[in-house]
Amino acid sequence: MPELETELISFKNSPIDRLGAFARKKIPRGARLIEYIGERIDKAESARRCEAENYYIFTLDDDWDIDGDKDWNPAKYINHSCAPNAEAQIVDGHIWIYALCKIEPGEEITFNYGYDLENYKDHVCRCGARTCLGYMVAEELFDEVRKINEAAASATEPATV
Repeated sequence: MPELETELISFKNSPIDRLGAFARKKIPRGARLIEYIGERIDKAESARRCEAENYYIFTLDDDWDIDGDKDWNPAKYINHSCAPNAEAQIVDGHIWIYALCKIEPGEEITFNYGYDLENYKDHVCRCGARTCLGYMVAEELFDEVRKINEAAASATEPATV
């Protein structure tokens, strides 16, 4: 997909999920990688599109979201990881992806999608990280998901005599 390449990123098949973003060269920690672009929509329209299973909606602020499900938004191909090497930051009304650490050429670029607990089991993670939670939720929710899953597992274990 050469038409999607940037100076720093190429997009190709990913072991995580379909397409992914990969470093074309060594990227230093803190580097601005790519802007997450799309249609600016209000919260009501965002809710409607989320109900229609659009997973490319990104919160911009209290009033607006970005629907990144557009052909002209290659950043939508950056996969989720429970141990990401990049993060999204909102700067002056724009969503930018920044490197959290040094990224080597050929390494897949990932960020945590930051999903909440609502229907979290519908968002299975396949990142393959050693610390993978198994679901695409915000890192601050990892402990809560672990507790929920442990409680559910212990409730289904057969009683021992």
